[in-house]
Amino acid sequence: MCMTTSKKWHLERLLFLIAGSFSLIGLSIGFFISPWGYALNLLVAVNMILNATIGFCPMAILLKFLGVKSCDYRLTGGN
Repeated sequence: MCMTTSKKWHLERLLFLIAGSFSLIGLSIGFFISPWGYALNLLVAVNMILNATIGFCPMAILLKFLGVKSCDYRLTGGN
């Protein structure tokens, strides 16, 4: 995990924010509206497991396409 004092939001920080937000939204939908809302939590969990095991994360691909830099971009040449 990258520790930073920068006010910029790097890729890893945004991924945690998005995953946590989707998880809370799924819990809220599941509790207040429909049990199908819990499926969103399942999708978030599967995505996090895929990212941890094989490094595949669709949201990371989208964020990189949108120009969000990883927290280690200074160490890897700054692309």
